[in-house]
Amino acid sequence: MRKYILIALLIVFFDFISKQWIFNHLDLGSALVINSFLNIVHFQNTGAAFSFLSEASGWQRYFFMGISFAAIMVIIRLIHQRLKHPSLCLALAFILGGAIGNLCDRSYYGFVIDFIYVHYEAYYWPAFNVADSFISIGVALIFYDAFKNKKPLLS
Repeated sequence: MRKYILIALLIVFFDFISKQWIFNHLDLGSALVINSFLNIVHFQNTGAAFSFLSEASGWQRYFFMGISFAAIMVIIRLIHQRLKHPSLCLALAFILGGAIGNLCDRSYYGFVIDFIYVHYEAYYWPAFNVADSFISIGVALIFYDAFKNKKPLLS
């Protein structure tokens, strides 16, 4: 159990360091062009994924904090229950670290700092961060595991 918590805490650390660098070195809305498909930007998302509910009046901060806290508790319990399935526990640790990282932002700032901006010509993916990346990787690993095994490990 400890190694999965450590992995999650390392993700929180790298997420925190990257977001602090952006917060302290890039003006809000500014961008560093890395190459033809990647920019580093400074966006502040008061909503959830894809800026869902970002235009709400402020209640969404506490709503998303509550959902994050509940998800963190469920994920910790799932890791503890599934210790004999290391691939699932690793995926859950990734999701846990991402959830904690974004919860820290939301509780301290009232928004999540997003800074990775991928695009191709006029097509843009919404900006995201390290925490979002690990959440996505964790979910992808769970789907992979579900397709690889005949019996899903989360059932």
